[in-house]
Amino acid sequence: MQGFTFNTTPSVVFRDGAAADLGAIAGARLGPRVLFVTDPGLRKLGLCDGAIASLEVAGAEVTLYDRIEPDPTLAILDEATEAGRAAAVTGVVGFGGGSSLDIAKVAALLLGSGEPLDEAWGVGNARGPRLPLVLVPTTAGTGSEVTPVSILTVSAVEKRGVSSPVILPDLALLDPSLTVGLPGAITAATGVDAMVHAIEAYASASPNNNPQSRMLAREALRLLGANIETAYTTPGDVAARGAMLYGSMLAGQAFANSPVAAVHALAYPIGSGFHIPHGLSNALVLPHVLRFNAPEAHATYAEIAPDAFPALAEIADSAARCDAFIAALEALAARLDLPPRLRDVQIPESALEGMARDAMLQQRLLVNNPRPVTEADALAIYRAAW
Repeated sequence: MQGFTFNTTPSVVFRDGAAADLGAIAGARLGPRVLFVTDPGLRKLGLCDGAIASLEVAGAEVTLYDRIEPDPTLAILDEATEAGRAAAVTGVVGFGGGSSLDIAKVAALLLGSGEPLDEAWGVGNARGPRLPLVLVPTTAGTGSEVTPVSILTVSAVEKRGVSSPVILPDLALLDPSLTVGLPGAITAATGVDAMVHAIEAYASASPNNNPQSRMLAREALRLLGANIETAYTTPGDVAARGAMLYGSMLAGQAFANSPVAAVHALAYPIGSGFHIPHGLSNALVLPHVLRFNAPEAHATYAEIAPDAFPALAEIADSAARCDAFIAALEALAARLDLPPRLRDVQIPESALEGMARDAMLQQRLLVNNPRPVTEADALAIYRAAW
């Protein structure tokens, strides 16, 4: 066995209703002044109320920043950080989808260390320390609560990441009840996003691809494949919601250590350029990237195919099973009513060449792909997806 490093969030609490006990669970860790980062939709729905009230009961003064938007920008990070700085906060809570959690991570870093953001970009460059940090996901997709990565939109065509174990939170609090009210479209897109995390982690060409990540990726696919349609069609099924939330976390732990690759690299220009949600961006290019990778990775994809779709175990030939796996993922997306093609989300064919150029900026991801991707390859994949 080759050597590897595996980092993850040191403490996880999984319990229905746990968010309403946030103060009792983590108040002492967060300290007397807490920055609470969330989005206006969750605030309006009242999903944050129990968590905020519990912090106040525990004696904390809560500074609320609830202006998070999808694909958060540097301006949003600056606002959140300034709100925390003005209140001299002692801890940070991220409550919501991946955007809220990503902003909370970097805000905790900047507030705790004062280091310039420009020095923290990239892999392993954040020095820290950060403030105490608790993350509470409300979608079953990003796995951000257990990843050392934060992705921010830095321009109309580029997303950039801070990747460092320093920004792993102290605690991930998983409460399935928070996901029960998710709209179907978000349930579907975030669920597929989590499946992409598991697939890319398992097949990653990263030298840190390791047995721990592969084990977690397979269990994640088993949970996600078995429950995503129930969560979509029966939104009040707490058991299915819990399985999705836990599966998403496992996939997050997997790709946090065995990083994702070309699906994500090609999804980023879709999200930053056309404001398509990240999970849907991944779903749009997923089958086409897998087909591109198949000449090099069909045996790997064949190994995990039955985890997501048990019936595929009956196919003995690895190439045939790989093909069936890709077809099953496309059929799943159709049953979840996800748009199948780039044209269906109003991306013009004339944009594809620019998207291919922009995808090449994501070399930190492309180096993990099982098959090298050139700009011409990226363009061919986008054309197949269009």
